[in-house]
Amino acid sequence: MNSDRCASFSFFSSPVPDGDTFFYERQLIDQGFTAVAGVDEAGRGPLAGPVVAGCVILSPDCDYLQFKDSKKLTAGRRDKLFAALHASDAAIGVGVASAEEVDRINILQASLLAMKRAVADCIIRFSRQPRFLLVDGTFTVPMDLPQQALVKGESRSASIAAASIIAKVTRDRMMAEFHEQFPKYNFLQHKGYPTKAHRQAIAEHGPSPIHRKTFKGVREFCPGFCSEKDVKQSSLW
Repeated sequence: MNSDRCASFSFFSSPVPDGDTFFYERQLIDQGFTAVAGVDEAGRGPLAGPVVAGCVILSPDCDYLQFKDSKKLTAGRRDKLFAALHASDAAIGVGVASAEEVDRINILQASLLAMKRAVADCIIRFSRQPRFLLVDGTFTVPMDLPQQALVKGESRSASIAAASIIAKVTRDRMMAEFHEQFPKYNFLQHKGYPTKAHRQAIAEHGPSPIHRKTFKGVREFCPGFCSEKDVKQSSLW
C-alpha cells in the first residue's frame, strides 16, 4: 500500500495542534497501526560520502517533545539524543547507500534505497514490523507498506525527527572515519559538504574514492566520467 491509498486519512490535511509533533502517530495508532515509523535521511547535498537513512519507531509514551529536526540541534545535543534513543525502547534501523551507488542511480534513488534499507534493518534488528511509515519529503519509500510523505516532516513528526537524528549522527561518525583514511580532505570538519576548503582540496588532490563523481564540483576532475545529467540526477524534493 502506498501513500495514494492512504489519502482517506483526513488528519494529514487537517491543522495539527500547535507543538504536537506526535499528532500523526497518535491518529495512526488510533486507526490500528500499532507500529508507526518515522523515516528520514542525511547527506543529499555533500560532494563526498554516503547518504544515510534512519528509521525509528517511538514508544507511544515516550517524551516525544525532545526530538527535533537534527539540523536545528547542536552536535552535542544530537549525540545525547542519539544515545537516549538507543537506550530507550525505540526500534531503530539504519540504511546506507554509498557514493558509488549515488553516482550509478542518482541521489534521489540512492536516498530512497537507503530509506528502504533502514526500514528493513529496523525489522531485522528489532523484529518489529512497521505498520505505517511517515517519510520526510515528497517521495514515499519503494516498499509495500502504508505510508505518507510529509514535507518538512522533521518539524511535524517526532518519529521523523528521531530518524533524522539517527541518520545525521551515524553519517557524521562515518565521515569522521573517512577522515582517518583520507585526512587531506578534512572530512571531519565539513562532512563532505561543498565548502570552499573542500573544493580547494579536490582541486589540489583530485577526488578520493568516496567522492561523488557525478556531482558538480567533482565531475570536473573526473575526465570521461558521466555527468549528473547523464544519470538523470533528480532532486529529492
